[in-house]
Amino acid sequence: MKKLTLIEVIILIVMTGCGGGTQSTGDLITVDITKSFSSKKELILQDFMDVEYIALETNDDFVNQGFVQAISKEIILVTNYNNDGDIFVYDRTGNAIRKINRKGQGGEEYISCRGVTLDDEKNEMFINDHLARKIKVYDLEGNFKRSLKQKEEGRSMFYWEMLNYDKDNLICYDELNEEVPFLIVSKQDGSIAKEIRTPFEEKKIFIQLLRTEEGTRGAGPGNYSRITPFNGNWILLEPSSDTIYTLMPDYSLRPFIARTPPVSSMDPEVMLTLKLLSNRYFFMESIKNVYDFDKGAGFPKTYFAYDTQERDFFRYVAYNGDYSYKKEIYMVALTPVNREGESWCSINSFELRKDYKEGKLKGKLKEVAATLEEDSNPVIMVVKTKK
Repeated sequence: MKKLTLIEVIILIVMTGCGGGTQSTGDLITVDITKSFSSKKELILQDFMDVEYIALETNDDFVNQGFVQAISKEIILVTNYNNDGDIFVYDRTGNAIRKINRKGQGGEEYISCRGVTLDDEKNEMFINDHLARKIKVYDLEGNFKRSLKQKEEGRSMFYWEMLNYDKDNLICYDELNEEVPFLIVSKQDGSIAKEIRTPFEEKKIFIQLLRTEEGTRGAGPGNYSRITPFNGNWILLEPSSDTIYTLMPDYSLRPFIARTPPVSSMDPEVMLTLKLLSNRYFFMESIKNVYDFDKGAGFPKTYFAYDTQERDFFRYVAYNGDYSYKKEIYMVALTPVNREGESWCSINSFELRKDYKEGKLKGKLKEVAATLEEDSNPVIMVVKTKK
């Protein structure tokens, strides 16, 4: 595939939103993604995750789609899905503080906002202005502080993911880089503090293309995290690699999960992704790299999990225990949001109001739903693995 075509398709996808196994010796888990899983378990989310609900205040200035960008002990940052530039600042309990919008063409503004990363110690937010290949830094009042260049060497285009690594650095995923997918990036000037090379035979970009007289269309399998905080470390998933690694504090890589057969040996490829990690269960997906443009469907997925106590894989269905009926929770909806290992998803307020009126809610979720109107902002569910 030519470089220009690939870059054009990546932009297209970004702009449009684009088996069984056994555990080997030591801590390394090996999964054969071609096999099926005979056993199936029903799980209750609250049995292995701590669950918190946050109702985002709704008023004339604070109406949004509840797209959470960052959560700290004191602050929640929320945007809309349409990249309109609005950033809503809430406190941790969901009280509205202020709305910020610095979108524009000026040097102190951002053209685009792929994501917002929060440094809660310095009260700074880092805007991934991916179309400009820059990171714009603001305080929580919306005042511009500095602009950082993103790496451009090695076929780089922009940072696909960006999280708060430590007091001095961000950790970023560079989607197109054929050698160095993970970077530790200075928060002060954007310089590369450390390159993290996860071994792979050939760089794989999981996209399907359709070339027509009107142009090139692209489709991808949806969002999945390449960087996942877990128990004080970072889990790094490069889809081109046959191994998912743990990044240790000294920047060394420790194999975490290995897949078989090798991704380079498959046509079409099947990639392995992580969805949620807890101290008991590791939730994963395998995704086949196929897509039917006529039907608008593809990338078939197999959902499964690994039980660290029983040391085996299984199919599963997970339920939210704060409903009086079997309300399924989909791990694909949960997204890592901070270095403390918390993940989030949103719940529509009108759905909660309906269940509340019908007496189908329990516990804290029932208490939160009692405060809502049907047109309230979404409720944010935050989950973190139990100790």
